[in-house]
This record gives sequence, structure tokens and C-alpha cells, in this order.
Amino acid sequence: MSIYIKAIPLILLGVTLNAFAQIAMKKAVGAAGMEWSFWPLVKLFTHPWMFVCMGCYAVSVVLWAGAIKWVPASYAFPFMALGFVFVALMSKMILGETIPVMRWVSISIIVLGVCLQAFTDESRNKTSEALKPSMGINEFDNSDNHKDSNSM
Repeated sequence: MSIYIKAIPLILLGVTLNAFAQIAMKKAVGAAGMEWSFWPLVKLFTHPWMFVCMGCYAVSVVLWAGAIKWVPASYAFPFMALGFVFVALMSKMILGETIPVMRWVSISIIVLGVCLQAFTDESRNKTSEALKPSMGINEFDNSDNHKDSNSM
């Protein structure tokens, strides 16, 4: 099994926890209020829902770090867009929010894009080899051998 496929559960669990952290934060702000002064912020940040929020964020960061150790960040990061889906679903189920049809259509387009990129990996990407310069010059080589004649 591809390491890309093996990383997906870590990525999805991390995204899910990140999304739930949004819901927990919304519940904390709804219960404790939100004001830009010291004591109201202390009240907010000591509310149990805020502890849930921060705990979810912390665990999601650990899972994310594990995932991007295995796969390129450019592969993993688009999965973060699934947070739109998870937050919408949780907002509807947990908070009772109404989600307009056009938002569901938009979220569906996002999911399609995530699915398309999820089934790509570097072993299938043959275009990167085809696009390399044919003159044998490494474009990332910063040695003095490849300076142009105007810089002398």
C-alpha cells in the first residue's frame, strides 16, 4: 500500500479534530462571551469548551506532523479544505445552523478537488522529468560554474 494512502487516516483525523475545535470555540464564545479586555478573555480561555478546542488543536497538530513526515506538504495540505465540509456538517448537527444549498454546492466542488489531488503521487507524476532542462544544467545549482557572462 502506498505511503500516500497510509497517511490519509492521520490527515483526516487531524482535519476532523481541527474542525471540531472550531465548533468547540464557537460554543465557548457563545457561553463565555467575547470581549477584548483582560477578564473577559480570562473567562473565555478558562471555559471548558475552550479547553476542548485547544486540546483538539494540539492533537491535530501532532497528527499533522506525523502525516507530513511521510508525505509532501503539497499533497497533505489540500486535505485541509475538507475542514469546510466537516465544519459545515458539525455546525448543522451540533450547533443547529442552517447551511444554504449554494454553500453545499461550493463545498462539493472543494471535495471534488481534494479527491482529484488525493489520487496523485510523485511516482505517477512523469511530467516533472519531461520538464527538466535538457542541457544538463541543474537550475538549483548555485555554484560559480553557471554564472552568466555579464556578471564577471
